[in-house]
Amino acid sequence: MKDHLLPIRTGQKLTVREEIMLILRLSLPAILAQISSIIMQYIDASMVGHLGANASASIGLVSSTTWLVGGIITAASMGFSVCVAHSIGAQDEDRARVIVRWGLLCNFLFSLIVMALCIGLSAYLPVLMGGEEAIRKDAAAYFLVYAISIPVRELFLTSQGMIQSSGNIRIPSILNVIMCVLDVVFNALLIPHFGVTGAALGTAFSFVVITIAMMYILLVKSPALHIVSRKDKENVSFFTFLSKELPTALRIAIPVAIDNIIMGFAYVAFTRIVSPFGTVSVAANSFSITAESLCYMPGFGIGVAATTIVGQCIGARRKELAKRLGWMAVVLGMLIMGFSGALMWIFAPRMIGILSPDAEIRRLGATILRIEAFAEPLYGASIVAAGVFRGAGETLMSSVLNLMSVWLVRIPLAYYLGSIYGLKGAWIAMCSELCVRGTLFLIRLVLWKPQRTTVK
Repeated sequence: MKDHLLPIRTGQKLTVREEIMLILRLSLPAILAQISSIIMQYIDASMVGHLGANASASIGLVSSTTWLVGGIITAASMGFSVCVAHSIGAQDEDRARVIVRWGLLCNFLFSLIVMALCIGLSAYLPVLMGGEEAIRKDAAAYFLVYAISIPVRELFLTSQGMIQSSGNIRIPSILNVIMCVLDVVFNALLIPHFGVTGAALGTAFSFVVITIAMMYILLVKSPALHIVSRKDKENVSFFTFLSKELPTALRIAIPVAIDNIIMGFAYVAFTRIVSPFGTVSVAANSFSITAESLCYMPGFGIGVAATTIVGQCIGARRKELAKRLGWMAVVLGMLIMGFSGALMWIFAPRMIGILSPDAEIRRLGATILRIEAFAEPLYGASIVAAGVFRGAGETLMSSVLNLMSVWLVRIPLAYYLGSIYGLKGAWIAMCSELCVRGTLFLIRLVLWKPQRTTVK
């Protein structure tokens, strides 16, 4: 397989056309992977939606908490993945393999702690979120299954991120598509027998299968990252790794974790604002978030590609190239998400109609999706720009911008407008905040001067 990032590592000059093609080649598989992930959620929501509004609301009640936890374990994986990208960019594959070996162990141990905490929380979460009595049991069961699967999800995210950081985005993308297919199969088998719990089990089983495959690709098949080599540097002790490599990974991961926690608690707070509006509003909110994600996942795919490209540019000490390619990726993300936002406005009733047969949920969901469509271009700017800064290892300021945007704009405005206009008011607040956030990230990108590198 051709290494499209080799010219970056070897100092070759790229034409504008070659730079654009590089971004497209790495973005398209990542976009496909992100869209397949959302299709998997779409299928879950659709299958559960046909069980009734209560079943849908039970998942919607805890979904913000699963995003919060998912953000924390994603941050843990990202710290080591960016370090791998910088090492590969500096053509130091020995150091990259050291990070792979011990980074996987650190993240697995961390995930066990998170799993234990979430299992303990599962029985109390629906009450804390203000859920109605009729949906609490299913909500608790769904979150319990999610909690048990956290270590597998962490290994999946870490191995996927490391493979992508080496420049191989195609294989993880293919595996994500396969996971989507497996999820459909497992759900079809389990939901008729176990309802909401069956949806959680189906997703968990698909993660198990694909994580095994992803780990095999990383540890055995990856030319740059496999750990079957007997090079001396790969035999460094765990304690040496803790003193030399872990601090660098933590400097990247901790701000991302803070960022994700901020966003996760914002989603929890937003759900808490919405939950008193009733079961229909909770279900419409949950379905609309799932439907909207089909439009913004291309942005996350481009963000993944931007992290890999910029990470290797920084490792190769090509900072001007890093900024130029970062801008190209952001513009591409804004264009694609602007187009997807227009499609969402047009097809909003159909998108919600696939997820729920309930007429009231479909009407309300279509209305709030059309509100959100106007935010998509600037939302795309914030998503891809965040990927650029992650690739550079500069994650602290992104966390600060998210903190300001979400907690000073979205939550107060959602509380105020929600009290007047209900769910529609809350989504007007969300749309406004995403536009503010995108503007802040664009300003930061204009002022950005790449400096930091993790390569020693």
